[in-house]
Amino acid sequence: MSIQRINPSKLWSDITVYNGIAYFVEVPETDLGSDIRGQVQQVLDQAERSLKKVGSNRSQVLSVTIYLTDFTNMAGLNQVWESWFEQGTAPSRACVKAELANPSYLVEVAFVAAAGDF
Repeated sequence: MSIQRINPSKLWSDITVYNGIAYFVEVPETDLGSDIRGQVQQVLDQAERSLKKVGSNRSQVLSVTIYLTDFTNMAGLNQVWESWFEQGTAPSRACVKAELANPSYLVEVAFVAAAGDF
């Protein structure tokens, strides 16, 4: 089986697909001054575009690891998160408190999703 890498660079690939499973990470890219709700929405909007690139959608997300800089932001994260997934389609998830590469990031999310034909 082959490994497909979308937009590979020397440091990372935007998406890696192996055996029908897509792996990718999203961080807020457009407005780093926004609060947790705004940053989570940015991440989810970007994830939607990444999923489309691999013939998938949000209902096909299998698992996520969410990295938060501050657990006091959990309620804001959950508010946006719950509205993104339809009932019964939320993936397994882990939330980890972490120091992120850019001090303006409040959240980073690693996604694992079933890929379709692309």
